[in-house]
Amino acid sequence: MTTLKAVRGTRDLLPPETVLWNRIEETARRVFARYNFGEIRTPIFEDTFLFARSVGEETDIVSKEMYTWEDRARAQSEKTQSLTLRPENTAGVVRAYIEHKLGETGQLQKLYYIGPQFRRERPQKGRYRQFFQIGAEVIGPPSSGSESPLRDAEVLEMLATLLDELGITGWTLHLNSVGSAADRARYNEALRAALVPVAPRMCADCQRRAVTNPLRVLDCKVPEDQPIIESLPRIADSLDQDSVFHFAAVTAALDAAGVPYTRNHRLVRGLDYYTRTTFEFTHGGLGAQNALLGGGRYDGLSEAIGGPKAPGIGFALGLDRLVLTLQAQEGNPDSAAQQAMDAYIAPLGETVNAAALALARELRRGGLSVELGDGSFRIKKSFEAANRTARRIVILGEDELQSGILTVKDFSTGIQTKVPRAELAALLARPAGE
Repeated sequence: MTTLKAVRGTRDLLPPETVLWNRIEETARRVFARYNFGEIRTPIFEDTFLFARSVGEETDIVSKEMYTWEDRARAQSEKTQSLTLRPENTAGVVRAYIEHKLGETGQLQKLYYIGPQFRRERPQKGRYRQFFQIGAEVIGPPSSGSESPLRDAEVLEMLATLLDELGITGWTLHLNSVGSAADRARYNEALRAALVPVAPRMCADCQRRAVTNPLRVLDCKVPEDQPIIESLPRIADSLDQDSVFHFAAVTAALDAAGVPYTRNHRLVRGLDYYTRTTFEFTHGGLGAQNALLGGGRYDGLSEAIGGPKAPGIGFALGLDRLVLTLQAQEGNPDSAAQQAMDAYIAPLGETVNAAALALARELRRGGLSVELGDGSFRIKKSFEAANRTARRIVILGEDELQSGILTVKDFSTGIQTKVPRAELAALLARPAGE
């Protein structure tokens, strides 16, 4: 008989690992709330045209990595629609911004999301075909200040705060500007021309990208290609005066806020919608694939997919890699988190099972975390299960029911005490050992 397993490139997230995932997500929500971001939830699949227009038809994502299918027409009068599991979420957020006419409010929209994305890539450590991202977008009409370099700096300062509050140490912020759409087009042509004589000596991916998407050549990690890449033209030489001033204002605001950064002239990001500020946070604990998160400004994206002028900036943080980083730093500290229950109720005999459930309900409604045993267990099995799960065990038998005095054992001290039922919740709420 065939044994069913998770599809290659996907995996199940199980306790206690999910405790760490939840901690990260809860921390992100708290930080975002302090910066006035609200949550948006978009569909996990969209019209394929959205990604072709926004991400770029010549990118690896669109040309090789998307999960796309034809949604068959239900009637002869309907057209077959091409649908795609979202490979990234910025395009979907901007589509929602346009569809729901958020720009008509005249207000700056600060939106965040948490959820899965999908790309048909070669699975490796920290990279899966279904992967999870936390991201945010700041977008609005020009009158809302969405073009301001202050918005860029605020997003970067928020990310520095988030990583610090998550306990990520040793991160590096890499920063660059890819200029306006005209600057980027000018640089693309300069890069394409410079690659003509050297591309034949580079890896197969670089040879292909030199023709289809020259900017992606700068992302190459092949050691032998690095001297050639270092000799290529730099985007800074193609920036117009407005782009230079914008980037200078971003760095000045970061300097004032005390956020450290490194200027990285090779950081251009391969998606077609990026303009001006681009950035990436890296961490040395991830090896060659060391990016924790990345993003940038996309001033023309709304217009590219049929919407109004709505400059914006955003980022996506890879949860899979962030979890690996925290586990490496902390030695997977949440592996014992499942033992933090306040109490384990051990009914002595099946006749008190119902009373045990009633007691558990009473304690849980009071805010305590409680695991419930079963009266069919022998007392030794109940103690073993309780010791693995909770800080204290509450023994509930016929005598306890009659007297209203319960037996409680604290596993940290080994002390066993008799407690009136009316005082039980207060005792269980105390730290272990008290």
